[in-house]
Amino acid sequence: MINIAVLGYGTVGSGVVEVFGSNQEQISRNAGEEIYVKYILDLRDFPGDPYEARVVHDFNVILEDDGVSVVCETMGGVGAAYQFTKQALAAGKSVCTSNKELVARHGTELLALAAEKHCNYMFEASVGGGIPILRTIQDSLSAERIEAVTGILNGTTNYILYKMETEHADYCEVLKQAQELGYAERNPEADVEGHDTCRKTAILAALATGKTVDADRIHTEGITGITLADFEFASRKNRTIKLLASAKVQKDGRLLAMVAPFMLPMGHPLATVGDVFNAVMVTGNMLGDTLFYGRGAGKLPTASAVAADVIDCARNLGRTVMGGWSAEKAEMADTAEMDSRFFVRTGVSAAEDVEKAFWGKYDPAVSEGILFGEEYGFFTPVMKEKDFNEICRKLGDAVSGKIRLM
Repeated sequence: MINIAVLGYGTVGSGVVEVFGSNQEQISRNAGEEIYVKYILDLRDFPGDPYEARVVHDFNVILEDDGVSVVCETMGGVGAAYQFTKQALAAGKSVCTSNKELVARHGTELLALAAEKHCNYMFEASVGGGIPILRTIQDSLSAERIEAVTGILNGTTNYILYKMETEHADYCEVLKQAQELGYAERNPEADVEGHDTCRKTAILAALATGKTVDADRIHTEGITGITLADFEFASRKNRTIKLLASAKVQKDGRLLAMVAPFMLPMGHPLATVGDVFNAVMVTGNMLGDTLFYGRGAGKLPTASAVAADVIDCARNLGRTVMGGWSAEKAEMADTAEMDSRFFVRTGVSAAEDVEKAFWGKYDPAVSEGILFGEEYGFFTPVMKEKDFNEICRKLGDAVSGKIRLM
């Protein structure tokens, strides 16, 4: 029997316990022996809960129990979760987590510590929920040189954009709906401003390149500026709008990473990913494009990914199999030098001047400009991001909206 402990009995933690309870027979068969949830760490008591007798309030009870081989960290944050993870690994206990913030910030250190102590630090659930994308990159695509990873990595923002598009509801209305359904937190900033996607992008890029990727250096934009007018224009151009994570290895070896809304054609593989679903497209130098799709969030999909990592750890007690990435930092390309094309939205009265600023002339036939109500939208030519930003700075409030094109 292999004993495990679950840190945090919230949404994901309770889901992990539920997965082990519901799928015990299959899990034991795949692991090679029974896996038993011996402890659940939480500050609260859970009277009447089927597992209340296993709840402890002191992490040292778990740390000092040599019979516990694997710890599931589902607490979140980078405070106690970091300290407990580090202590567990130092004691030779493998750790499985869904904590993308912790992995993005301290993954390099924790992976090295796991290797030193001949155990594992696994985090499949930190990116894409139940989509097995990290294990796929590390194992199934290990013969590939990964050239790019592009994806929809946040179910909350994808849900908001999907509902804005399909129900013609404004951002604030859909955000409130998402909060009522439990898809968005009371403070949704991490999701809607792109921070959650940024952390996941850093993890994917680190695995793809084998080097440490600093999330703070990834250019990040959210979806709070997207309006129904943007979707109206996109619809008339047979396009949609998605918050995309993008990490591409340039010919010079530098990594170009970005999180931002993109207006992409309906024929694009990511265009039809709706609701709270996620999808990741991986481009290898030999294989080309492969697409992975599924539930990117939620209690049980995320818990299932944590449980799969536990099984992997159980199969490999006493040896490290999670490769991860090195401490060498990836050299980041400057997004200001990136060539992009944009959709620009402006008021009808300023349309001619704004379009001239980008094209040197006012010609809707060339810019694919369209009037809708009191607003005008058009596509810019391909230009450096720094040049686009400088023009926007000079135009000021005349530019009411801007979205990159895919």
